[in-house]
Amino acid sequence: MKSIDELLEKYELNDETDGCSTGSIWFSSGDKIKSFSPVNGNLIGTVRSGSKSDFEKIIQSSKNAFKQFRQIPAPKRGELVRQFGNKLREEKELLGTLVSYEMGKSFQEGLGEVQEMIDICDFAVGLSRQLHGFTMHSERPTHRMYEQYHPLGIVGIISAFNFPVAVWSWNVALAWVCGNVTIWKPSEKTPLCSLVCQKIIGEVFRENNIPEGVSCLINGDYKIGEMLSQSRDIPLVSATGSTRMGKIVAEKVGARLGKTLLELGGNNAIIVTPDADLKMTIMGTVFGAVGTCGQRCTSTRRLIVHEDIYKSVKESLVKAYNQIKIGDPLDSVNHVGPLIDTNAVESYKNAITKVNEQGGSWLVKGGILEGIEYSSGCYVKPAIAEVSHSLEIVHQETFAPILYLIKYKGDVQNAIDIQNEVDQGLSSAIMTNNLKESELFLSHWGSDCGIANVNIGTSGAEIGGAFGGEKDTGGGRESGSDAWKVYMRRQTNTINFSSELPLAQGIKFDIN
Repeated sequence: MKSIDELLEKYELNDETDGCSTGSIWFSSGDKIKSFSPVNGNLIGTVRSGSKSDFEKIIQSSKNAFKQFRQIPAPKRGELVRQFGNKLREEKELLGTLVSYEMGKSFQEGLGEVQEMIDICDFAVGLSRQLHGFTMHSERPTHRMYEQYHPLGIVGIISAFNFPVAVWSWNVALAWVCGNVTIWKPSEKTPLCSLVCQKIIGEVFRENNIPEGVSCLINGDYKIGEMLSQSRDIPLVSATGSTRMGKIVAEKVGARLGKTLLELGGNNAIIVTPDADLKMTIMGTVFGAVGTCGQRCTSTRRLIVHEDIYKSVKESLVKAYNQIKIGDPLDSVNHVGPLIDTNAVESYKNAITKVNEQGGSWLVKGGILEGIEYSSGCYVKPAIAEVSHSLEIVHQETFAPILYLIKYKGDVQNAIDIQNEVDQGLSSAIMTNNLKESELFLSHWGSDCGIANVNIGTSGAEIGGAFGGEKDTGGGRESGSDAWKVYMRRQTNTINFSSELPLAQGIKFDIN
């Protein structure tokens, strides 16, 4: 592991830093953003945010760059992404350390996030040679029809603190090979990670004589997000964050008939049937519930267990939770680091209060950790509450390591109904060795989530599959499969290679 001082020095993050860039050119004229590490509460660095004039400068640069970038053949754009992936391989340890230190996830998770960036680059390189449409038969003789995909233009990206680099990479790797240019507004809670990413891609583009404006960055608060959402120069806005934020973005982008890709709330459940492998269940549940201190959109929030095995699952969970080590995420001995900030701690405390008020009981009690090693005030105890599935708090996304333990009776369909009754529909899982139960769970009257897993937890989606969810999750899809299509505009073409002009549906329209 690299030292914090080493990475700050290499990336020139020690002093106040400009938070806006069009590639290699840096500037800013807005307010200061101070980045404090949740690991120890120390100030890491200061970033100056962007202003309206900075935003307008970036828009103009992006518009100019798009005119050139779209003319580069897609495989050559893929080559740029390949080089970006190689740079990330070189910087993996340093960037992973920064992710861990600025966001608070474990060092292994920080490395894993950078690996996701590398993986999506590999995926996008192959994709750059597969941006194909269909050829279709025409009803008119001597006509040919086909469809093709063209770049959209500028893609706006609003990302969240919990995955400060991976979500950006999912979007830009696909957007760039599709011929688009991008403007990134990162979370104001993790600005330094965005600076490093921009410096890495800026180096790649500079080495390849790519114009300024293909990869743009603008740090700032919600006002920057509003500018992205309202700008008619940005045909697509990809936004990751809370459902509340997503609804605001969707409303503003929709008002101008723009496109959105929304990755919002998750209230993910694992169903455990009597035919489940208990060891696998406990492992998948514990990581899903406490990994990243419960701050993944795919974190396990609810565990729905059949009454016949409820007692044994409960006992195993308590035993596993007693083994969890909480502390400095850069120390590999620890499983769980801090929450992102003290505001997140307050949300955690409020959820505990609501559980108490609504009649839940604690199997594993939560609380705030105190002491020198927890001086940031952001370290909390992972907790388990036994609850009824009907409690109001259970239907809300709690972005913290609180697991709701729920008992179900009878057929697995009863458990599926409990899982589906919440407003969010991102990730879901069933633990069972019963083929009929797993197939029912995966059927169109089974899980209503965008991700449905069998015998693995809710966390850990691979980049090869389309990532996203339904209902209050927003309906967007990014990363793998054919998610690339959202970054492009579809065009249908008809070619007449005859000397006549037959009309569709046999219509006659004769003119002398």
